[in-house]
Amino acid sequence: MSQPHRDRRAFEMAEKEKSADAYTIVIFRGAKSAPLRYSFSGPAVKRLKILALVLLIVQGVFMAHYVIQSSQVLELTVLREDVVSMREQTSSFSNSLEELKRRLLAMQEVNQRLKIMLGIEEQKQGDMVSGKGGSEQPVVGGEPLQGALPVIGQAPAPVLAGAPPSGDLLTVNKVQEDISWLERQSKVEEQVLDALIEAAKDKAGRWAAMPSIWPVHGWVTSGFGPRVSPFTGLLAMHDGLDIGAAPNTSVQAPASGYVVSAGFEAKMGNVIQVDHGYGIETEYGHLAKILVKKGQKVKRGDVIALVGSTGRSTGPHLHYMVKIKGQSVNPRDYILD
Repeated sequence: MSQPHRDRRAFEMAEKEKSADAYTIVIFRGAKSAPLRYSFSGPAVKRLKILALVLLIVQGVFMAHYVIQSSQVLELTVLREDVVSMREQTSSFSNSLEELKRRLLAMQEVNQRLKIMLGIEEQKQGDMVSGKGGSEQPVVGGEPLQGALPVIGQAPAPVLAGAPPSGDLLTVNKVQEDISWLERQSKVEEQVLDALIEAAKDKAGRWAAMPSIWPVHGWVTSGFGPRVSPFTGLLAMHDGLDIGAAPNTSVQAPASGYVVSAGFEAKMGNVIQVDHGYGIETEYGHLAKILVKKGQKVKRGDVIALVGSTGRSTGPHLHYMVKIKGQSVNPRDYILD
């Protein structure tokens, strides 16, 4: 075979191989129009496939990144909402703490006044308000004196002793400090309240034990102190009040207490002794009839006996005696009505 024939044969085989690796795209536009043909060689198609694969990988990477970013954005949104909610709760809780502090400070002021009223603590000069008043006219062109009080509406709020520092910044540390202060102060005020309750009970008990009413309605025939004895005609000490009244007039207990004795004595006749506590005792003599018995509890206003003239007596009357820690005192000093 000649050389030209071999070259032509090799050329045809190469073209045939090229045509075998080529790709053709045919687009039909209608029955009357010629179709469009686009031919691509095999290497070009491979490059397009590689490019498409790379684009697909890049798109996948971008999609994954988008999903991650979207998840982070959603999580960030939730966190922001949680932060806003926590701020609102913190603000509300802090406002509640401020209200509790105001109430506790008000209670502290009331407790201080009660301590003074009940005698637990004496009033200090600093507790008294420097009162001023009177009618006055402003001086034209005058200047305020140094140290003058500010006008109404501009006075600073009073700061009570022991109050925690207040600030506008709502922080966890401040809330914790407020809670700690409330715990400490509430314990202090609880102890003060316990002392006030005991003092009030003591005052109430003392008041109930104080012989503050007349034991019988009548007239005083002989007062407390030195007198001329109706039996001896000599100067003698009278240790009570003689209250004249009609026979069988009711005798009332002037205070609460317990009957410690009820019986007959030669001088006092039918006599009752009542212990009111706190070292206070009362005695009722010359009774026509005793209506209570030893150990019986009586209250102020209870009828305990009837007026008579038993024992050494010149006529119907009640001998009424008050003793404080065993010492006879003038009953008039304790009668309020």
